[in-house]
Amino acid sequence: MEATDTTTQRAGATGNIKVTREDWLKLALETLISDGVESVRVQTLGQKLDVSRSSFYWYFKSRQDLLDQLLDYWRQTNTRFIVERAARPSATVIRGVMSIFECWVDEKLFDPQLDFAIRAWARRSPAIRRALDEADEERVDAIRDMFRRHGYDEEDAFVRARVLYFMQIGYYSLELDEPMSSRLPHVASYLRSFTGQEPTAQDVEDFSRYVEATLSRSR
Repeated sequence: MEATDTTTQRAGATGNIKVTREDWLKLALETLISDGVESVRVQTLGQKLDVSRSSFYWYFKSRQDLLDQLLDYWRQTNTRFIVERAARPSATVIRGVMSIFECWVDEKLFDPQLDFAIRAWARRSPAIRRALDEADEERVDAIRDMFRRHGYDEEDAFVRARVLYFMQIGYYSLELDEPMSSRLPHVASYLRSFTGQEPTAQDVEDFSRYVEATLSRSR
């Protein structure tokens, strides 16, 4: 989410503090994740930011406008990066799957808490349910196309894509608390299971190096 140049000022302990569109979006996103969509209310957010409702309407037409932008942010992160990683050129299908695995490692590419919040929201809204179904289909289709590029037939590619994708979504939905250090030793078996091919030692080493670099950046 990008902040605009226009800001609203509020008085505080440290004097005038600028409240940007980005501030509203960031707080709304955090509230959606922690408390659900029903808590994303203009008055509640304004109180937390210590600004009046008029500040909100400087940046947004309505609460629905804010919710629409949160949904668009989710599409432009969680869905876009899976699709981009699946479309990335790869010498082997193992490398193709490794590219998708990057989304499960780096929460800047795929935020599981945000995805979980959208799925909870979808239980309350048919429109959000449709948006979620479309996103799931787009993600699976992108992974299926990756398998097809590597010679898998339509049915095999489709099923492998569904297994790869929905296994990970189920992993998040169950809220399994398993550190990456526990999952990483199994990466070769995961790659073998998803592709039916044997990863090389270099494949495993390269992915392990990617994981370590990503975790180091987040510390």
